[in-house]
Amino acid sequence: MNQAEHKEKLSVYDALAPIREKIQACIQCGTCSGSCPNEFAMDMTPRHLWRLLLMGQAEDIFHSKTFMLCSACYYCTLRCPRGLPLTEAMGELKQIAARENLVPYNQSVRFYKSFMESVRRHGRVQEMEFMTLYFASMKSPFLPLRFAPLGLRLMSKGKVHLHIPLQNDPNSLDAVFRKAEEMEKVRSEK
Repeated sequence: MNQAEHKEKLSVYDALAPIREKIQACIQCGTCSGSCPNEFAMDMTPRHLWRLLLMGQAEDIFHSKTFMLCSACYYCTLRCPRGLPLTEAMGELKQIAARENLVPYNQSVRFYKSFMESVRRHGRVQEMEFMTLYFASMKSPFLPLRFAPLGLRLMSKGKVHLHIPLQNDPNSLDAVFRKAEEMEKVRSEK
C-alpha cells in the first residue's frame, strides 16, 4: 500500500468517527434489519453494517451496497429500541462515499446529481434531459443503447416526451437548492 492509499483509508476511517459515536449504544438486537423493506436486496443486513462500523471496518462497509440501498423510510429509526438515528447514519455513509469519490458508488452519485440538476432547472424531473445528463456523465457511448427499447416503449405509450416543459419561474427553486447546499456545507464541516 502506497502513502496515498494509506492517507485515503485514514480519511475514510476518520470520517466514520461521528457515525460510530451516534450508534455506539447499538445493542445488536436486529430490529433495524427486521424492519427494513429493502433488506432482501442488501448484501449484508443493517445490523451487520452497524457492527462493522463499531469495529471500524471501513473497507468492508464501503465494499457493501447496503447503505446505498437505504430508501430513508425511517422505519428502522422508529422501531429501534435505543432510539438511534440509523437512517441519518445511512445518509452520512452515502455522503462519505460521494465525498471520497469511492468507485463503487460513482454510478449512484452521478444518477442522483443528474436527477437533481433536472429538478433544479425545471421544478420537476424531465426524463429526457435527466437520462441525457446521466448517460453523458457515465462517459460510455453504448450505455444508452441498452435502454433504447425501454425508452421507445415509454414514448409510444405517451409516458416520456421529447419536449422540455417550461417552468413559470426557473429561479423559483434556486433558493431552496442554495439553502440545502449551505446546510450540507455546514454539516460537512462539523
